[in-house]
Amino acid sequence: MTSYSNKWKKKKLSNMIITAVLLVAGLLMVAPFIYMISVSLERTANLIPPFPPRIIPEDLSSFNYMLAFESGEIITAYLNSFITTSGGVILGVITSLLGGYAFSKGNFKGKKVIFVIVLSTMMIPFQTRLIPMHRMFYNFGLTNTYWAIILPRMLDGFGILLCKQFFDQLPNSLREAAQIDGGTELNIFRRVFLPLTGPITATLVILSFMACWNDFLWPLIALTKNSLQTIPVYMSSFATQDSNGYLAGLTMATATLSILPIVLVFLALQKYIIESIALSGIKGE
Repeated sequence: MTSYSNKWKKKKLSNMIITAVLLVAGLLMVAPFIYMISVSLERTANLIPPFPPRIIPEDLSSFNYMLAFESGEIITAYLNSFITTSGGVILGVITSLLGGYAFSKGNFKGKKVIFVIVLSTMMIPFQTRLIPMHRMFYNFGLTNTYWAIILPRMLDGFGILLCKQFFDQLPNSLREAAQIDGGTELNIFRRVFLPLTGPITATLVILSFMACWNDFLWPLIALTKNSLQTIPVYMSSFATQDSNGYLAGLTMATATLSILPIVLVFLALQKYIIESIALSGIKGE
């Protein structure tokens, strides 16, 4: 009886320690976002940034948000980000699903070698491809166009790997039965397998959306016109354009507005993401 009681106490103590550690880690992760929102709602933050940091603003106001929309440039940046992100997500999801299906169910020469080449793209740092990519898009006359941001999303090594693992868990008998009925490969994919890809598609959408929306370096290089700036590029210029100094309230309001679409997409699709990660066995990127 004493032994059981000691084990129970140790387990309870262990759970309390784990809970405390997770709570501290969670607070550390959330703290920057709370500070960002708090400063954005502080009326005088542009003149005197609040220090020490506080959760509730002393002079609560939406002034910084109205100031962010005043010039209209953030709306243009939003529109540019929506166009490039939507195009990149649609193209990336379609190619990832088709690629994953081909590598999982297809039988063609050089399948393993091509799959290794696709996976190797995840190991090459983007910085090493930056100059060749820019020269290629420049020679084709695609710099300073939306296509310069959308087309590189066509090949997503991680997305193809994720889809391949998902299709590997679906029985081959589905494909074989459809083949006996005379279905072509594209029709089998579209009518048999595509309706089953809801969870993995949702995961791809949120991962691609986050990657496209937050992309900074490539849009900075490929889109040099101010009228084509995306939200991350606009934010960087916004934070440094004032010669008098750092406008804390305005910058934080712009940053808060920039993450709203990602939060909304994640909240809408989080159920499918958790389900897909459980099915595919992948624990995170």
